[in-house]
Amino acid sequence: MVRLVIYLMLSIFTGAASFFIENSTVVNMTAGFAVGMLIPVVEEIGKNWKQIRHIWYSLRYRNRSIRVSTAYLFRILIDGKYLLIRGSRYSNQFQPVGGVHKVSLQGSTALASMGVTGDDLIPVDAESDGDIRVRVPGRRLVEFFNWFNSRDGREDSPWREFQEELIAGGVLPSSVFPHIMHNYIRREVDRIRYSPYADSLEILVADIYELVPNRDQEDALRQLALNGHPDIQWVTAQQIRRRGATPGQPQSVEIADHSRRLL
Repeated sequence: MVRLVIYLMLSIFTGAASFFIENSTVVNMTAGFAVGMLIPVVEEIGKNWKQIRHIWYSLRYRNRSIRVSTAYLFRILIDGKYLLIRGSRYSNQFQPVGGVHKVSLQGSTALASMGVTGDDLIPVDAESDGDIRVRVPGRRLVEFFNWFNSRDGREDSPWREFQEELIAGGVLPSSVFPHIMHNYIRREVDRIRYSPYADSLEILVADIYELVPNRDQEDALRQLALNGHPDIQWVTAQQIRRRGATPGQPQSVEIADHSRRLL
């Protein structure tokens, strides 16, 4: 995308320059020099586009409170099917293994200095205490994301939710999963939107990880799929896109919307 923009700029600049300068060599040298100077600028803008968006939000909504919720999700894919687990708060839905990032005491101090407050949409209990599900003053939005991207004072591993939901919950044997390997896939930062559910402006952030099981772990996952479990569903990409619906069949499972982030 960045290269395309550069090529377009080069074509436009060359065309404009040739209108005023008859010497084609001078035109090409001038255009090449100008675009060469712009390449690092355009590439830097491309790399930091999301933060530029947040700068705009901080100006436009500087006097508003913005709800920000950050989470990590596990893509667990075996034989073409994705593992989803029953939701703890919405037991009729199945969703990816994962949860909201936690903040440390150090991180809480940093957030308090920005005027960030807790979110009251979900009651704070032992499970949700320390979640990065917060209300950020609009004018401090860039500062918040700089802090979040630094990983300083916040959870930076997906192991906790994997262990709590699959190991401690008895879904998978701890002897086979004393530790895991995973790949970091990407981060999705949604555009700001008004959420009727939260009755506020909202930005959702999700880090996507992919489990990389060893041979024994693959066998255990296949055994889980074979035996079945009341809190686990193995679904196809099409089922995720359709929120659990299968053409020509009664819908037997409801899939949470954010499961699409696994695809």
